[in-house]
Amino acid sequence: MHEIIRAIEAEAGKAILGKEEIIRKVLTVIIAGGHILLEDIPGVGKTTLALAFSRAMDLQFNRVQFTPDVVPSDITGFTVYSKKSEKFVYRPGAAMCNILLADEINRTSSKTQSSLLEVMQEGSITVDGRTWKVPEPFVVIATQNPIGTAGTQMLPEAQLDRFMIQLSIGYPDEEAEINILKDRKQTDPLQSIVRVAGAEDVMAMGREAREVFIHDMIYGYITALCRRSREHELIRLGLSPRGALSLTAMAQAWAYVQGREFVIPQDIWAVFPDVARHRLMLHTRAGVQGKDKESIIAELLQDVPLPQLNQ
Repeated sequence: MHEIIRAIEAEAGKAILGKEEIIRKVLTVIIAGGHILLEDIPGVGKTTLALAFSRAMDLQFNRVQFTPDVVPSDITGFTVYSKKSEKFVYRPGAAMCNILLADEINRTSSKTQSSLLEVMQEGSITVDGRTWKVPEPFVVIATQNPIGTAGTQMLPEAQLDRFMIQLSIGYPDEEAEINILKDRKQTDPLQSIVRVAGAEDVMAMGREAREVFIHDMIYGYITALCRRSREHELIRLGLSPRGALSLTAMAQAWAYVQGREFVIPQDIWAVFPDVARHRLMLHTRAGVQGKDKESIIAELLQDVPLPQLNQ
């Protein structure tokens, strides 16, 4: 399977240049069975990233451009009466796919945002009292513009907690940007991406990742980090038990992607900022003291001692 992992990363890297760590973390979330929140300015490749993975893994891809007029049935689907069958027939919405790109999710109504909750958590859609399972794997890649951009509103904490990690692609470095300009001159790099895996491969990798061994001391370390986030004087809302579960699953998948059969403390360090970033809610006095989420996350990692597994 690790040859397939490297092949997927290589294919996605054809379209997203200079962002190897972002590509690996997105693949890690897909293997872990989670969902991804991308907060970025427009034009840095969020849609291209989702398309690249869908093509490399031959997964069904849908995209919804969230605007104020998007309604929940656009996501979940709806039933209509069929004269031919004399029955109500379900018409699938955008969520009936493997990878759903929810573009600019914080520009739509709260009701439409909440329509994603069941499908993200349960992997199913309920319409008019009937439930349909979405295909497996199912991953939501939601993008949001930074708060303060025209027409945006903050996502509620309950929905933020459904995302396994939050990432930011950011601007490419100078060399990568030059290569982007050259690559786009005559061809679309997405057209060069070939299928190197399928849905069954992704599901198999997920099962193997869940078997990655975690020592009791690592469980204790994860718990200590989460509890410390709830006790920090500048944090109003720390990591929930769901956040702890996400951290555990992410660490297992990260170790698996690295080619190991066990989790080490460095795996927690690698993924903790991405798992915690969107879950932490700071007190207003944090800004007065010149502290932001990134600096407080660094403090949390320094406050909790690493477990000594060789003892």
